Amino acid sequence: MESLDKTINSYLNIWLGPRDPRVKGWFLLDNYAPTFIFSVLYLVIVWLGPKYMQNKQPFSCRGILVVYNLGLTLLSLYMFYELVTGVWEGGYNFFCQDTHSGGEADMKIIRVLWWYYFSKLIEFMDTFFFILRKNNHQITFLHVYHHATMLNIWWFVMNWVPCGHSYFGATLNSFIHVLMYSYYGLSTIPAMRPYLWWKKYITQGQLTQFVLTIFQTSCGVVWPCPFPLGWLYFQISYMISLIILFTNFYIQTYNKKASSRRKEYQNGSTATVNGYTNSFSSLENNVKQRKQRKD
Repeated sequence: MESLDKTINSYLNIWLGPRDPRVKGWFLLDNYAPTFIFSVLYLVIVWLGPKYMQNKQPFSCRGILVVYNLGLTLLSLYMFYELVTGVWEGGYNFFCQDTHSGGEADMKIIRVLWWYYFSKLIEFMDTFFFILRKNNHQITFLHVYHHATMLNIWWFVMNWVPCGHSYFGATLNSFIHVLMYSYYGLSTIPAMRPYLWWKKYITQGQLTQFVLTIFQTSCGVVWPCPFPLGWLYFQISYMISLIILFTNFYIQTYNKKASSRRKEYQNGSTATVNGYTNSFSSLENNVKQRKQRKD
């Protein structure tokens, strides 16, 4: 394993140049192999997990989901606060910020962004809970692509550009995750579900986050900036891929639902307009099923 790590590291150093020495010896950062193995195991579980659960009863996981989502909400809030204060203390420039001019604030940003990288490993549990609860319809290409790539991307970010211009996307994402995981946590409590109205706006917030990140990253391309250009171009490309996938998700989830509801309304068969309609239909269906069983 050590010889494999050395070989991988030597190739990475040739392709990407010398690493940032400030993160040398940090947990999971010295070698790429653990991050890669975690990602492969994640994909294997995504593939085999639903097959294993196919003939089994779904797990509720309600109690552990409350704790899990609360934990990620608090971690995201911590990261957002620390990044905002770190950027303020370091006098970071929105248009262009290199990786060595922020003084002690740079180290504060680096420490928080390590937690951001590590949180992407924790978030693999999102998918595992879907599998255990047999919510396989939520394990979409977008979901798997986003989870599997983020951990790997941030391993590289932490080793080569662990501060400077890298802060912006992580800051916005941490704020969005405060809203998202608080929503998920509250949605596991049945009594709270009628009061949760902001799911649609979370996706809108994510799309806004990607657009703002592209704008901020493009500033580093347009203005003369000592931040490595290759990383900026990669981030723009990755954000574009997320915009395409999240826009498709938004259209499929919300616009088509709204369209189908309008059609149901026109046909006079929607429960949202008349709460008795679907109840009567279900009662009628139950009577028919009983008759069929008797026959």
